[in-house]
Amino acid sequence: MSDESIEGEEKFQWTALKILWAVAIFIAAGFAEIIGGWFVWKAIRDKKPWYYALIGSLILISYGFIPCLQPTNSFGRIYAVYGGFFIVLSFLLGWLLDSDRPDLGDIVGGSISLIGVIVIMLWPRS
Repeated sequence: MSDESIEGEEKFQWTALKILWAVAIFIAAGFAEIIGGWFVWKAIRDKKPWYYALIGSLILISYGFIPCLQPTNSFGRIYAVYGGFFIVLSFLLGWLLDSDRPDLGDIVGGSISLIGVIVIMLWPRS
């Protein structure tokens, strides 16, 4: 199902509240995917206990459901926009969890991805 009008339904329109909700969902999804992946990474790469992988896997399963809370039905567009959030959140959480501070290239690239997010998400559609 896309964002096109269906007989008897109104075409999807962004509002300030829908934008705030969508951003919150993108951030929640990013935290779940990145932290879940970090737990699995630690179990495999850093030889942490097996339950790190289990915890990470459970978090990653929950991540799969979070984008379903988005206010729009455009699956491809939602995941494309999420990709930009994922890039920025990966740098921030990598810095927080592993002290891997983003460099200038990371900041420039992350900024470009956020510009893409804004264009894709808010571009007027007819």
